[in-house]
Amino acid sequence: MTTSHTAPPAVTPRRRRRWRYLAGFLVVAVLLVVGGRLAWTWLNPLGEQTIDRSQPVLLQSIKDLSRFEAATGNFQVVVDLEKDARFLPDAVKGTRTLFVGAGNVDAYVDFSAMGANGVTVNKDRTEATIRLPRAQLEKPNLDNRRSYVFAQQRGLLDRVQGFLSSSPNDQRELYVLAETKIAEAASSSDLRARADANTKAMLEGMLKSLGFTKVTVKFADQP
Repeated sequence: MTTSHTAPPAVTPRRRRRWRYLAGFLVVAVLLVVGGRLAWTWLNPLGEQTIDRSQPVLLQSIKDLSRFEAATGNFQVVVDLEKDARFLPDAVKGTRTLFVGAGNVDAYVDFSAMGANGVTVNKDRTEATIRLPRAQLEKPNLDNRRSYVFAQQRGLLDRVQGFLSSSPNDQRELYVLAETKIAEAASSSDLRARADANTKAMLEGMLKSLGFTKVTVKFADQP
């Protein structure tokens, strides 16, 4: 019995092109699946890109300091600022903003303000008397990372005005008000007294380590 073999059909050029197209399509599909979020980020036409084109920092001045930073106070205040229109309801015209302001105030003693007799030493150099000015307070330094708008209510006209404004989120007034309140709180606290005490302890310890057996620290209003 004779067995006949049927020859396989020939692969035409047209069929080869189809297989190439199919293989190329599968490769692209796999790349898109594997790339996932990275591919979408690259192809997304609405995606944002941040570019820092800031100029180099310029050193404008250097000032020598002759003072001792003796204490730091950390403060936090909630500013409740409300602005109302005289003849319109709040729903139409008016704002109320709750702003959390957080920062610190430094207290320092300025050694450059010492008088000519600021330091006196006895003959055998065992006793020293130092006369200092009282501690002063620096301006409040608000921490932008801990200062923020907690809540805000705005009337219809204020919303429209904020939408049309070139700086709708201007918070300078809130920062200034928070700084003022923190400065007042620091002034009425015991921060300066703490700075005086720390400065006195520092000078006593330093001079005694140099061999002085008696160190007297007096401030401007002390006899």
